[in-house]
Amino acid sequence: MHEIFINLKRFDVPKDLGGICLQSDPQKWIEDIITDTVRFGLGQLKDVNITYILPEGLILCAVKKLNESAGGDIGNINIGVQGVFRNDVCPGGNFGAFSANRPAAAMTNMGCTWTMNGHSEERLDKFTMLAAFDPNVQSDPAALKKANDTVSGLLNRENISALKRGLDLLFCVGETAEERGEGTFDQQKPRIEAVLRDQLTIGLNGVKDCMGDASIVIGYEPRWAIGPGKTPPGAEYIGFVSAFIKEITGEILGSALPVVYGGGLKEENAKMIASIETIDGGLVALTKFTGDIAFEPAGLKTIIETYLS
Repeated sequence: MHEIFINLKRFDVPKDLGGICLQSDPQKWIEDIITDTVRFGLGQLKDVNITYILPEGLILCAVKKLNESAGGDIGNINIGVQGVFRNDVCPGGNFGAFSANRPAAAMTNMGCTWTMNGHSEERLDKFTMLAAFDPNVQSDPAALKKANDTVSGLLNRENISALKRGLDLLFCVGETAEERGEGTFDQQKPRIEAVLRDQLTIGLNGVKDCMGDASIVIGYEPRWAIGPGKTPPGAEYIGFVSAFIKEITGEILGSALPVVYGGGLKEENAKMIASIETIDGGLVALTKFTGDIAFEPAGLKTIIETYLS
């Protein structure tokens, strides 16, 4: 099964407010996205799961619009959320004092079937809070290691919270430029492996006991290559990392997990990504990179067709 995730970040913000959305009405925008996705037959592609990862405010209208479509047309189209909180609502416990957070119970009740935890932006946000408390994490290797492990520990609690609610999980990992370090690729490999081993070992600790029938996919984000003007990794780099992730997840869970490329699956790199035997799909953001940059289902269709070809 090929796993294609689309992280729409805050693409619900219109251009006049500083975003990239070409519509001023976010509900109309996401409804058009879902309608076009179904109309283009993307839910009927054989052996392809398509999952939209949405801001919380767009979930209810996206689920409603998807459910209004004919069942056969929906196929493998899913709705997910951009992360869940590390604690959850539970009978006899905390009934809902979660202001500004997204408990997994609320997300499943809204109709989500997936969550994305540990996205590079989430990791950075958690690390930034720790650095605000202790600036030494920016310069002291021991403090840096402790801070990164703390971030992974918080993400582990999010993962367990999601899985206990039956949510499928896209768990993102990846190394920064500083963690990768200088030198040749062979010199960088041990450092890359150490970072990913820590993130996976801590982040997946205990999930085997609570995942039930839920699916887990690992999203590999080369954090040093994300953003305008950055040079993405090639097939050798991605192949090395994805093979290592499968090896480590196999050790932790008893069987290797699917791995998708999260550095940005696009038309230009889709064939290269698809040629890597240890990659099972990708994470899409934009589909149009010139003029009015945007995400469009027509562009997603082109990316997926290129990948499958």
